[in-house]
Amino acid sequence: MEKVFKVLIFTDLDGSLLHRDTFKFDEIKDYLKLLISKGIFIIPCTSKTEREILEFNHELGLNLPFICENGAAISGLELLNIDLPKELILSREKDDLLNIFKNKVPINLQNKCKWVFEMDKKKQSLVFGLEDKKLKMALNRKYTIPFIFEGTKNDRNELSRIIKKDNLYLQEGGRVINLTDRVSKAKALRIFVRFFKKNNKNVKTIAVGDNYNDLDMLKTTDFPCLVFNDKFTLDEIPIDNLITTNKPSPEGWADVIKMALVKIDKN
Repeated sequence: MEKVFKVLIFTDLDGSLLHRDTFKFDEIKDYLKLLISKGIFIIPCTSKTEREILEFNHELGLNLPFICENGAAISGLELLNIDLPKELILSREKDDLLNIFKNKVPINLQNKCKWVFEMDKKKQSLVFGLEDKKLKMALNRKYTIPFIFEGTKNDRNELSRIIKKDNLYLQEGGRVINLTDRVSKAKALRIFVRFFKKNNKNVKTIAVGDNYNDLDMLKTTDFPCLVFNDKFTLDEIPIDNLITTNKPSPEGWADVIKMALVKIDKN
């Protein structure tokens, strides 16, 4: 008897599914809806805030479960099964993280960290490439603290070493570095799949990313997919079975998903 797999697509948003500069996805909106109509689950897994992802859901016209703030929280599990929790919080709150940071990090390194929440609106807008309502949603963070680092690579490594002693981490995105708890997209993905498998034994996972902070997530999945990003090259150990495209988002997202689904069909 042929084995039927449930397919879960975990996807970064900015630069992977959404256009890097305009944050639009009109070109693939119908394709997303087609996938979902076929019983495929799409789970945004992103550094974006809860409010930003709810806005994405609104623009798509569908209610998707999601992982926000680089794996800090999982929302919408009850959409898979009414008995599952609506939210799983995997992180300490941002004020707790910032207090530890300020107490443990030497002042010379602290001075190289330019917190986005302390910038004026104009600088915040330049950093995130957003304005007005969208900027406000991006700043509405519960668990992560974005900043610009103005030190050397050695300074950054020293900062990372110091804060790891208190289970704080630096996660690099396309625009900022985020101070986070001991969380990651990969960890949240594994927890999500564990809950999903309680009612669905045969599962295949696809993950789509375009940058450094997606790599752990890609390595955790059955079918890792990398959307073209001219500012990022995979210069470390290659990821097994990596699916790539020479197209940027959002068209590149559709490209890699189609290739991944062909591989799943062959299996």
